[in-house]
Amino acid sequence: MVKTNKLNVFNDPIYGFIGTPNELIFSLISHPYFQRLRRISQMGLSYLVYPGAHHTRFHHALGSMHLMTKAIQVLKLKNVEITDVEEEGLLCAILLHDIGHGPFSHALEGFVAKEISHEQISLKFMMELNEEFNGRLDTAIAIFKGDYPKTFLNQLVSSQLDMDRLDYLKRDSFYSGVTEGNINSERLISMLNVVEGNLVVEEKAIYAVEKFLMARRFMYWQVYLHKTGLVAEQLLVRVMQRARFLLSNGEPLAASESLLFFLKNNGALTFTTDVLKTFAKLDDIDILGALKNWQFHDDFVLSKLCEMLLNRRLLHIKVKKRPITQEKLNEKLEWIIKKHDLSVEEASNFVFKGEISNKAYSKDEAIQILKKNGKISDVLKESDQLSLKALAETVTKYYSCYPKKAV
Repeated sequence: MVKTNKLNVFNDPIYGFIGTPNELIFSLISHPYFQRLRRISQMGLSYLVYPGAHHTRFHHALGSMHLMTKAIQVLKLKNVEITDVEEEGLLCAILLHDIGHGPFSHALEGFVAKEISHEQISLKFMMELNEEFNGRLDTAIAIFKGDYPKTFLNQLVSSQLDMDRLDYLKRDSFYSGVTEGNINSERLISMLNVVEGNLVVEEKAIYAVEKFLMARRFMYWQVYLHKTGLVAEQLLVRVMQRARFLLSNGEPLAASESLLFFLKNNGALTFTTDVLKTFAKLDDIDILGALKNWQFHDDFVLSKLCEMLLNRRLLHIKVKKRPITQEKLNEKLEWIIKKHDLSVEEASNFVFKGEISNKAYSKDEAIQILKKNGKISDVLKESDQLSLKALAETVTKYYSCYPKKAV
């Protein structure tokens, strides 16, 4: 009797039904490493700003794979050669591109595991899965690393107009309710082509590309770098820093084994197979469980930070074009030191400053427009939008965080 997979379709609120193209894709989705993405929020702590933003990396990975199937169909219809092996490689690469994200995605990037990015951890997961699936991810890994000989295949997974960006902008816009971020991914995909081995967009889609770039700018300043989400993520990092400090001083803390493992290992870890398996046990639930426990801890700093996050009683935050003076920051620092009898180091968890920057478009990886005369040109040269030129410039803003008087 032949075994069949009953579950081969996912109902997505954005694209409708998303199928699983073959048994390898189905097996990867079913794997515990991938199922963990159901417990990793896509937008960190943005739900504290936009209540609907509770979607996960699992949603995003499936959506990106769906868009990749559409892109492959479009390119094949335009006589671009993509073999069956390459097609499977593309789908696996985009499906697994974010499998290395830790709890709350970017919020704790570089803290849980130091000196290693989520992309590097994704690659380690893919290599581990490749052994399990007898080398069937070889092509996917080459594409993910950007090493595959056909450049346009690498660009479909990672570029300024890849399936990752096309999904997360549309998806994050949908779940946050920020309509300025909504893009016409179908139009953009239908206008994709390949010239001299590189991915290009046909001239007819120039306005869709413009809207895509503007939407990306809106989403970064209005959602991803929203000041309330920013201060919440900063508080979460300080919670983990304080927990790590207390543990290093012999203070017992209640938390999951996997979280304690990474908190106790303060230095850079060698990501062995065992460490990777421990990381695979870590998700948002470990962090939330710890916060709920630690809000009642005897340590004022730890308990106060956890309480602030859980009850959304966050620090006041100001974002300006110029940084706050150290003199003004010191005034805020002295106030919290006196009020709660804290050391300067302890008070610095509640009074701090930093900077954020964003560049919506990079000239180094230009989006190439295929003109009607067959020539190739950068989208910035072809666009009549003056505002589009500014997207290639890095914009930096400065923030300062300090307590409201009720703290």
